[in-house]
Amino acid sequence: MSTRHTYDMGLVGNCAYLALIHQDTSLQWLCWPRFDSGFVFGGLLDRDKGGAFSLQPADGEFSTHQYYLDNTNVLCTEVDSVGGRYRVTDFAPRFPQYERYYKPLMIIRKLEPLAGTPRVRAVCRPTGNYGQTPLTPRRSSNHIAFLGLAEEIRLTTNVPLSYILDEEDFALTETKYLVLTYGAPLEAALETSCEQFLQRTVQYWRTWVKSTSISNFYQTEVIRSALALKLHQYEDTGAIIAATTTSLPEAPGSGRNWDYRYCWMRDTFYILNAFNNIGHFEEMEQYFHFIANISTKVGDKYQPLYSISGASELIEQELDLAGYRGNQPVRIGNDAYTHIQNDVYGQVLVALLPLYVDRRFVTKERAHSEKLMREALSFIGRTMNQPDAGLWEFRNLAQYHCYTYLFHWAGAHAAHKVAQHFGLADMAAEAADLMQQAQEKIEACYLPSRGVYTNAIGSTHLDASGLQLILMGYLPPDSERARTHLAALEQELKTPEGLFYRYRHADDFGTPETTFLICSFWYIEALACVGRLDDATREFEKLLRYTNHLGLLSEDVDARTGSQWGNFPQAYSHVGLVNAAYRIAKKLDRPNFL
Repeated sequence: MSTRHTYDMGLVGNCAYLALIHQDTSLQWLCWPRFDSGFVFGGLLDRDKGGAFSLQPADGEFSTHQYYLDNTNVLCTEVDSVGGRYRVTDFAPRFPQYERYYKPLMIIRKLEPLAGTPRVRAVCRPTGNYGQTPLTPRRSSNHIAFLGLAEEIRLTTNVPLSYILDEEDFALTETKYLVLTYGAPLEAALETSCEQFLQRTVQYWRTWVKSTSISNFYQTEVIRSALALKLHQYEDTGAIIAATTTSLPEAPGSGRNWDYRYCWMRDTFYILNAFNNIGHFEEMEQYFHFIANISTKVGDKYQPLYSISGASELIEQELDLAGYRGNQPVRIGNDAYTHIQNDVYGQVLVALLPLYVDRRFVTKERAHSEKLMREALSFIGRTMNQPDAGLWEFRNLAQYHCYTYLFHWAGAHAAHKVAQHFGLADMAAEAADLMQQAQEKIEACYLPSRGVYTNAIGSTHLDASGLQLILMGYLPPDSERARTHLAALEQELKTPEGLFYRYRHADDFGTPETTFLICSFWYIEALACVGRLDDATREFEKLLRYTNHLGLLSEDVDARTGSQWGNFPQAYSHVGLVNAAYRIAKKLDRPNFL
């Protein structure tokens, strides 16, 4: 059996940036000033061009233990070497201040001795523009400035600057702090500021976790997923990106290396549903404002994805970088923005429904959304007979996808509810007509001989997105058709390990080699829906084996080896875990604990 590959890294962030820190203390990924900016540290994609920031022992081999402080996004790495033991605490400051959140472009690395007298070598070599722009270090009184970008990167520290500039090791006999900033530097007392920021950041995350509403069903795993998901929201605009990284391959040598640092409209419903399920409305409202902002500037269609600032052009480029473990190409941008993906209109409508039917929202949150709903309903009508690239964004194939029509149906259903609630007779009639049209299209995908809905009209292929026919309530969960449909999908797409392929037929890049985690979680939700709770619980427990050492999930899993592949951490996978746990707990009638 092949060695299992995992992403041996932890995620830190503060809703202004994200960073990945390896178990060996090296900062492998950090983009500044935005999620989708060029990297400052990108060793993940190129060891030579990606810069470096590490705090490693100077005396040979060492072992590490990496963990989060409970219920926080504060990461600790304990290092054991010949000379002694020490701990690196990494965090991005985030806490309330002056009626807003303080979330600077600042990463703090606290370095403290635990035993013996370890000798540490501090290396800090940031780069710019994906390794294309070398930065020039400039020594000052108590900091090193790195020049060459639009704004200054500064390392403020009480480690002797000569040791860092010369990359010489030193004896760690007392606590040291290394504060790296982009733009505004830390201009305050170093030690007391760092300790205060750490204390307040820990308090912020623990308070945030306490405000979640979750059951006791695998509570620890749900909390970690919720914390990871929260970090993927770019608070400045409310956008939520699909993943932290770009170009980590779906399978080695597959060429399926994509940039996921963007906001997919198709994910809108699932992401908002996850936040709703854990009782977090602030994130829902921020994301709604992002969607509303986009809706006011669309032309003749919604794109499948936008940048975190709502920019529509995401031109795909290939960079001259070695790639993760040599996997090329390394891409930035994503050509999927040009695709026709018509399920987005229904996704937006279903996502907006809580604003109207949940009494915890008031009129203010509904502002401008009636216009948005009418517009999305109109788009459904205009695209009812139009083939599209589908959920999985086929690049050279347009079909009449069952999943698209399911969200036409679900979106029209949501609009119909709102129209009835407010007495909008014209909107209700339009929605009812579109529901009927969409239902006819869905039924055209049904194969009576196999008792299953295929992925598209006229196709014989099955697709894991067909699980959504049960989850969205199109197929009554206690119906014979739901049972046979689920059984057919299980037979064709499920692996013995409980993982699910998106599909098994060839696409633009051949036949998929790895399973897609969100589909596995959809399967668990479907099991819970049809009352197979023991199966749902067992399969949920199986999936927990595919996290890394910190409970973080990738996009894809190789069923043969259990290896993690694809971009990481994948917000969509963590959404799947949160929603599956919620669905099972609700069926088990487990109480929520605040």
